[in-house]
Formats: sequence, structure tokens, C-alpha cells
Amino acid sequence: MTDTSIGTPEQLRDPDYTPPLHKAIPLGIQHVLAMFVSNVTPAIIIAGAAGFGFGSNSPDFPELLYLIQMSMLFAGVATLLQTITLGPVGAGLPIVQGTSFAFLPIMIPLVAGKGVDGLAALFTGVIMGGLFHTLIGTFIGKIRFALPPLVTGLVVTMIGLALVRVGIQYAAGGVPAIGTPEYGSLLNWSAALVVIAVTLGLKFFTRGMLAVSAVLIGLIVGYVYALGVGILTVEAITSSWNRSAAFALPQPFKYGFEFSVAAIVGFCLMAFVSAIETVGDVSGITKGGAGREATDTEIQGATYADGLGTAIAGVFGGFPNTSFSQNVGLIAMTGVMSRHVVTCGAIFLIISGLVPKVGGVIRTVPIEVLGGGVIVMFGMVVAAGVSMLSDVDWNRRNMVIFAVSLSIGLGLQLEPGAVQYLPEWARVLMVSGLLPAAFIAIILNLVLPEHLSDEATEEVSGGMAGRRQPEGIPLETPRH
Repeated sequence: MTDTSIGTPEQLRDPDYTPPLHKAIPLGIQHVLAMFVSNVTPAIIIAGAAGFGFGSNSPDFPELLYLIQMSMLFAGVATLLQTITLGPVGAGLPIVQGTSFAFLPIMIPLVAGKGVDGLAALFTGVIMGGLFHTLIGTFIGKIRFALPPLVTGLVVTMIGLALVRVGIQYAAGGVPAIGTPEYGSLLNWSAALVVIAVTLGLKFFTRGMLAVSAVLIGLIVGYVYALGVGILTVEAITSSWNRSAAFALPQPFKYGFEFSVAAIVGFCLMAFVSAIETVGDVSGITKGGAGREATDTEIQGATYADGLGTAIAGVFGGFPNTSFSQNVGLIAMTGVMSRHVVTCGAIFLIISGLVPKVGGVIRTVPIEVLGGGVIVMFGMVVAAGVSMLSDVDWNRRNMVIFAVSLSIGLGLQLEPGAVQYLPEWARVLMVSGLLPAAFIAIILNLVLPEHLSDEATEEVSGGMAGRRQPEGIPLETPRH
């Protein structure tokens, strides 16, 4: 509900309006709380995929801490590019940037089991993909025709489907625990289920900030539960806190620079998806907060900020950034369109990113507890994709496009050995499932004619297509 004590209705719809500081700061922190968990989760997932140890005494502890730190720091930097703007870069709107889930299916195969050695190629891909993403800003309006809801909905659904396995693995005890007696134990699952139960309870039975921060609060309750049942110990928290510095600056090219065809091609192709997602978020912000359509300048500036923010993050060991959809909903809920409110949140993120002790606390969240939150978040990604697909006209043409794309993409995810003889760079792209599915859907959507025969375009009901009976020919008697 709109709080008119912050300003007049006209002021609240103005992106340039600055509310009183004592109200702008809490509103900005509210934006951070809404996106905080989603923002740092990809760093933890990539660390797990690379094989980093999660214990505070692990030699990989500083690396995990650094990845979390960079996720916070450069989400704040990218958000500032959107709100303050830098020449043509930035929309000048209250857009909150954060680490993108969309790139995870590309990043996980790049680092799988390679430890720190896999990060050089990954972050080189982030830089190149970010620069390409910036270039997309110059022609973003001209490529939207190639990405209708059939394509974007499929891609978003595939992103979620590629990641749901991670949530289950985490809830059962984490990837390093696979094959051990503890993996899948009732104790591990109980922590994840507590998080899920609290999250769903808050989402459906509360309003306002409690509902917006449901996942975060669910994780906090799960954290306390894990401490109570012995999954987490006070000693582990103390050790992590003591081993974390009070202040640290980012290091350029900390993991080196390594060209990888798979990484560069993968990140550049995914940049299209991220760019279209940002277009949707910008439109959602202007409609929900100001009751108008986004201008071409705003969309172009937002895309520039997306790409430049990602490229800068990659230089220092940060992951690709994109606009966060949950914050679009928060703007519609509060009715506060001020970009300066989001600037306050960006400053809070930057400060958090410069204080490794914040990352040290986040790192102590047990993997089982994180699994509960991840199950909800990735399930919502799938649901968002299905929601986008609801706008599709499900005739036979579109069903064939969806069926072929999904079958090949999901099939390659489930059976990566099917492309074992491809060059490594091509294999990495194919087993993600996401890129082949998107590529096939885009090509088929552009090539197949929009208007087929009456039979081919007949509407579908219940997933089965009926037959149009030619005139003069009686229907066959059903066989039993």
C-alpha cells in the first residue's frame, strides 16, 4: 500500500523525487532484504560446483568468502549505474541489480570439479559477455521480435529445471556429502523443511515486509534451528567471524585471465536472455510505479548498465548482474518510484561487500538450510517461466517448437554423455541444455510459417489435439 506520508502521489511517481532521508534509508534497506539471499546464492553454488570446502578451516575458505563479498559489492555498483547513471549508461529508474541465476547452467559446467583453476576462464567469460551485453543496448529494440513469450518462457523454465537438482542436493547434505551415510538423513532434511515451511507460511499468511522477506526470514529461522540441533556450532560461527577481515578491497584479475571459447560464447548468448529480462523489468517498474510505458532511452540505458556492470564485476571476480524482478513487485507494492531510495540500498550493498565479516556470517549458513531456500527460489523460477508460457497461443506450430526444444535441451542435461565426442568448448555449451533449447526455439520460431493449414493450427485442449473432420466423411467408430 502506498505511504502518502512520504510524499504526494505526484512525487511518489517521480523517479527524481528524494524522500526524507529517515524514510529513504529504511525503504532502500527493504529493497536489499528482498534480494539479498538471491544475490549471494549463486556464489555459494559456484563454489560448491568447483569443489570448494565449506568448513571454516578449509583452505578454500578465503575464496568462498571473496566470491560472496564480490556478489554484494558489484550488485551495489551495478545498481548505482542504474539509479545515478553515467552518461547514457543507466535508466535513471529504481532498478535493483543482482547476481543472475540465468547464467548458472553455463557457469556450473565451466568450473565443475576444477577448484580455483576453473575461475580464470569463467570470469574472462563474464567480462566478454558483459561487453557484448553492453553492445546489445545499441539494438535492443530491434531484436525483441525474435524473443516472444514462447522463447523467453521456455528459456526461463529451462533455467529453473536445470537448477532444481541443486536445491535437492543441498537439502540432503550438499554435493560433497553425496555417497556418505549422512547424505539424505532426516536431520539434514528437517533443516530444509523448516525453511520451506516458514517461507510458505510468511508468503501466504502475512503481508508487507514479512511477505517480501519470506525467504530471508525462513533462512534465519532455519539457521537458528540448525544451531539448536547441532548441524551448526557456535565454534564454527566464531571461527568464521575471526578468520574474516574487517575490511578488504576487491582485487582486479585475482584469478587470472584465460580465454575459453565455451565461456565466451555461452556468456554472450545468455546476454540476450538477460537483456530481454531487463526490458521486462524496466517496463514493469514504469507501469507499476508511474503508470506509463518505459521510453526507448530508459530501456537502452538499463541494458547498457546491465552489460557494463557485469563487465566491471568480472574484472574483480564478480558474477553477471541483471535486474531483479522481486524488487519490481516491491515498487508496485510501496508505490515509491524514487531512484534515490534504491541508491540508499546500493550504498548498503557496497558497504557490506567491503566488509568480509558479513560474508563470513553468510558462509556459516549450513548447506541444508540454504537448500530449503534454494528449493523455493528455483521452483519460483520454473513457475515464472510457466507463467510466461501462459501467454502463448498453443496451436500445433507452437507445440512442436516447444516440444522439440524442451526435449533436446532437457535431454542433454540429463544425459551429457550423449555429446562426449564433441570438442570440450561445444560440449560445455550443449550439456547446459539451456543454450541448445533457446537456439532451437528461436530458429524454429523464425523459420516456421505463422499461418499453417486449418488442421495444423487447430487449438489444443488438455494437451491432445483433436482432428478436423473433412466434410462428407463420417467419423470412425472408436475401437475398444
